[in-house]
Amino acid sequence: MDISQRKITKIARAVGTFTVRTMKVDGVGTAEFDLIHVIRKHPGITQSEICRILGADKGAVAKQTANLESKGFLRREKNPADGRSQLLYPTEQSQSLKNSKAHIESTFYEWLLSSLDEKEQQEFARLLDVLYTKCKEESRAGFPHMERLLASRD
Repeated sequence: MDISQRKITKIARAVGTFTVRTMKVDGVGTAEFDLIHVIRKHPGITQSEICRILGADKGAVAKQTANLESKGFLRREKNPADGRSQLLYPTEQSQSLKNSKAHIESTFYEWLLSSLDEKEQQEFARLLDVLYTKCKEESRAGFPHMERLLASRD
């Protein structure tokens, strides 16, 4: 039984909804932001590699990259290793967008946590760090524990 009742997911979803709504002012949607995030993490990436990472359709990625380039969020350079492809790089504008997203999320979480006193906030942050560390370790290992748990329930 999930005693959290998936409330972490529900809070994250509400923060995400608000963030996306706020970011639309910059003319960037969720899928485009995910694409920018990949390019920021992997500067000099090709569209094919983006498709593989995001599990996205080649046509959709081509359309999004063209749109983001026209908006000034990324730039292209010829791929010296393969004349048929281009390398994608983030621009300063995409970096400021990342900071904007982080600022929106931080503001939302600060507001949310303001209902707790200082001691409760510190304890919540400590417990959250325990969960975050466990989650990150599982993710980096390729989710072996989660795969075993799901397999054992079949």
